[in-house]
Amino acid sequence: MLVVPLDLAITPMRVLQDPLLGPACRAMFEEGDVDDRLLMMLLLTVERLRKNSLWKPYLGMLPTTFGNPLWFSDDELKELRGTTLYRATELQKKSLLTLYETKVKDIVKKLLTLDGNSEIEVCFEDFLWANSVFWSRALNIPMPRSYVFPEMQDAHDSCIPEAEEKRSQVKKSDNLTKEVACNTMTGDTVWVEGLVPGIDLCNHDLKPIATWEVDGTGLTTGVPFSMYLISAAQSPWQIDQEISISYGNKGNEELLYLYGFVIDDNTDDYLMVHYPAEALNTISFSESKSQLLEVQKAEMRCLLPKTLLDNGFFPLCTQSSGENNKGKVDQVCNYSWSGQRKMPSYANKLVFPEKFMTTLRTVAMQEDELFKVSSMLEELVGPERERQLSDTDVQSAVWEVCGDSGALQLLVDLLRVKMMDLEESSGTDESDLNLLKKALITDSQEDSKQCTSNLSTKANDSEEPKLMSRNKWSAVVYRRGQKQLTRLFLKEAEHALQLSLNEEEVTSPC
Repeated sequence: MLVVPLDLAITPMRVLQDPLLGPACRAMFEEGDVDDRLLMMLLLTVERLRKNSLWKPYLGMLPTTFGNPLWFSDDELKELRGTTLYRATELQKKSLLTLYETKVKDIVKKLLTLDGNSEIEVCFEDFLWANSVFWSRALNIPMPRSYVFPEMQDAHDSCIPEAEEKRSQVKKSDNLTKEVACNTMTGDTVWVEGLVPGIDLCNHDLKPIATWEVDGTGLTTGVPFSMYLISAAQSPWQIDQEISISYGNKGNEELLYLYGFVIDDNTDDYLMVHYPAEALNTISFSESKSQLLEVQKAEMRCLLPKTLLDNGFFPLCTQSSGENNKGKVDQVCNYSWSGQRKMPSYANKLVFPEKFMTTLRTVAMQEDELFKVSSMLEELVGPERERQLSDTDVQSAVWEVCGDSGALQLLVDLLRVKMMDLEESSGTDESDLNLLKKALITDSQEDSKQCTSNLSTKANDSEEPKLMSRNKWSAVVYRRGQKQLTRLFLKEAEHALQLSLNEEEVTSPC
């Protein structure tokens, strides 16, 4: 289908080896002024501005604007209020602007001056563009080790007069290459982040017709050290069918934030729930609880995939049996010192991760419960403190004393607050659905003008379509999904809380 030599990939090593940018970038990297991702963003920024860039053919095929929230207008961004993504976008844009003003702007001007382009003006949008290009197109590439570290091959070239000098030069750069190249090393494979022109033009699809592989030897493609597309379709292709790949199982929050699009009714959607770290300082006995949370390696936030609901009290049946294990939750702690804290009857239906439940149990502890937990742990450690407490020890003691009701009540409160935040600015998910039903999506100002003209004759029609930008449509789809998931997980938490309270009325530990 398509074969691309890895020599064409934009990777950190490629930046450091660039004849123009390499020496300056290498010095900055060695000083710790830039990391591997910023190296690639710097190259993209500079090459976008250079008059005679060799990358122009590739860069000319890339979009000039993006659909992620960093590119939203103020009005479009308001559609995200109440969501996790709204605050994340504000923080990210502020962070990028600071990075640009304090570092990137001067570096780019310095690199352009090296090429005799000192008169070119640099603006924040150039860097924002490079940032969006990287995050929307970068792949984690499994490169052959011999390609990333060619000195392994060169070590056998001692018969060549220039070999000794060549080996010393390669060896000198090898440590630096290792620093930028490796996310992970697995045997003969080195995982490297980078952009592969051509491959990165493929859009995402839930049912992709292609997937990519790396050919290290050339036996498959005839091109050693290359990336190629192969068919993943279950049926013959249709003429003019778009070649799509899969970006992975991603929820709309991640898709919108990184790639600038959403999938309506996304089965891989998820909800993020967190207990605010700043709130921990305001609760009673915060210092003691903080110490217990630290020993337990507590997680203050959790992701709740939509597929978890398939195992709950009110299953959605979002996936086929055995399709994946994303819907499985870890088992609750069930060790009891007294023997009176029994495994709750609803345990197999509880969809909330045990690590997060452990955090909530600890935060919700009352004074008498905290005293009992401390006493149990002191007994376990012994008078001479001959035993070191483990996270499991603390988790078991907290569960023994507290059970689930306090944690579930706190979870219900968190979800209710989240729902209130989501609905405060934009109403219910039903109101979002009405907006989407009437939406006439426009991708540009020209589209908007044309649609306005076409709709002018339907001014009296109460059901007439409403013009909506692509960005606003994406925001509404995303926030509606968040409202739906919050409502569904709240229903699960409220039901589990009632069951827990009922069981704790019947029996409780001494």
